Amino acid sequence: MTSQKTTFTIDSVRSQFPALSQQVNQQPLAYFDSAATTQKPLAVINAIRDYYSGHNANVHRGSHSLTATATSQFEAARSRVKNFINAKDEKEIIWTRGATEALNLIAQTYARNTLQAGDEILVSELEHHANIVPWQIVAEQTGAKVVKIPMTPDCQLDMAAYQDLLSQKTKIVAVAHVTNVTGTLLPIDSIIEQAHHVGAVVVVDGAQGIVHHTIDVQTLNADFYVFSGHKLYAPAGIGVLYGKQALLEAMPPWHGGGKMVEKVSFEGTTFSTLPGKFEAGTPNVAGAIALATAIDWITQFEQAEVEAHIHALRDYAVEQIKDLDDIRFIGLQPNASLFSFVIDGVHHQDIATLLDQQGVAVRSGHHCAHPLLDALKLKGTIRVSFALYNTKQDVDRFITALHKACELL
Repeated sequence: MTSQKTTFTIDSVRSQFPALSQQVNQQPLAYFDSAATTQKPLAVINAIRDYYSGHNANVHRGSHSLTATATSQFEAARSRVKNFINAKDEKEIIWTRGATEALNLIAQTYARNTLQAGDEILVSELEHHANIVPWQIVAEQTGAKVVKIPMTPDCQLDMAAYQDLLSQKTKIVAVAHVTNVTGTLLPIDSIIEQAHHVGAVVVVDGAQGIVHHTIDVQTLNADFYVFSGHKLYAPAGIGVLYGKQALLEAMPPWHGGGKMVEKVSFEGTTFSTLPGKFEAGTPNVAGAIALATAIDWITQFEQAEVEAHIHALRDYAVEQIKDLDDIRFIGLQPNASLFSFVIDGVHHQDIATLLDQQGVAVRSGHHCAHPLLDALKLKGTIRVSFALYNTKQDVDRFITALHKACELL
């Protein structure tokens, strides 16, 4: 039985985000940096407050009522994530601090223990540094080689080049679901299918994709899929590593400490079963509960309605600024939640600073994606990213502020 969805209306949604009612530099805040981190609804803020004010205790330890309640909520959150991405079992859901830690965990457990000298890790040129650097580190440790999958001039993955690069040497393919600079949606289904033909394991960075697309990891058939809570209206410091159970079972632990052990002695240690094997120490209990709350909050709406709202705002913004002198959009994608641009002859940081002085928050810089910017021969861009709480009034303020900034520069 399908639960009743809440009708999406921007006024009712906007009122649930207290941070958006503040002023910045004596101007109402117009927040366009949601691809970096989203603002948080009251439901999530209250979930954190409720945990610390009434249920604060460690989990899987002790026998008192508080720890029993905390453990129940903590594991219920894991179950909620499992259902959200349609994993087969809660054992496939590993709590991490975020997508970055999840990628490092995979690199230092699965990859480090399977790669050999001469093996290849294919990594797309479109990646965030978090999905590049861990592979470079493990390549140095094992003698494997990181091989770039190039992108096309329009910021798509070069699938012809990808097919040519795949070989029996390919052991891991690491790609983003959606890129953070241009919003490019990669053809994940095809990437995974082709990688599996040569026996490679696929790691998907879903930090951007999880926010705007329905994820079914069983249908997708990704071996690993990672994401962060803070881009999904949840707090910072909580993230998820999904891995196929057989792979996770075969991987050694990464961090040692409490919870991830069954028995410790100076003669030897036996480790916990999944998922505890990868969750050493006291976890971010409040973060896990708040992530489950964020998932409940966002899934109350029809995703198609939310995305239509976001796309309409983004397209309106692009249409209104496209005729500015010397403006150049970078890899503009259809049906995306963001866009990046430069004003030729003007430093991206200067634009962002002038926008901030008018209360408009955007991202400027290389966006933790040096290889992508290097391929485009750019030092940085201005990125404008949207979320369901943005309004047409926000966009109009951005447009006015950008015109003023360009006049001043």
